[in-house]
Amino acid sequence: MTAGDETRGRVSTKSGAALRAAMARLLAGRPERTDGRLTKENLWREAQVSRATMNRAQEVLAEWDAHIAQHGKTTPREAQRDTIIADLRKKLTAKTQQCTHLEKQLQAAAVAIAALHHDNEALRDELSERATTIVVGIGPQRRRPR
Repeated sequence: MTAGDETRGRVSTKSGAALRAAMARLLAGRPERTDGRLTKENLWREAQVSRATMNRAQEVLAEWDAHIAQHGKTTPREAQRDTIIADLRKKLTAKTQQCTHLEKQLQAAAVAIAALHHDNEALRDELSERATTIVVGIGPQRRRPR
């Protein structure tokens, strides 16, 4: 065994603790130094250690990989956000359907109003023709006795 083999997979207690604390913060959705995405880059940045130090922390990386394999890369905040987005999409779909239904009703009402307006105009024209018609050929009008 060479000196390099002995240090492979080992990190200082301080670095290991920093990586575990960073992993806990990231998995809990409470990052302090990164955007919170569950990436190895964020892990070493959150822990404030070098990438090489993180790569030597085989045990921490195994825990990280196991958690990501089991739970995925979605943080609690992202899961909550995705749930809210899904709910809003459902509401939007329902409102869109409601608007489509109301628009059809409005179009039907507009057609009915236009037909009634046309009929009303025709009746007014007919009444105005009757009112201006002069009846010719009738004798003097007589009053009825009271």
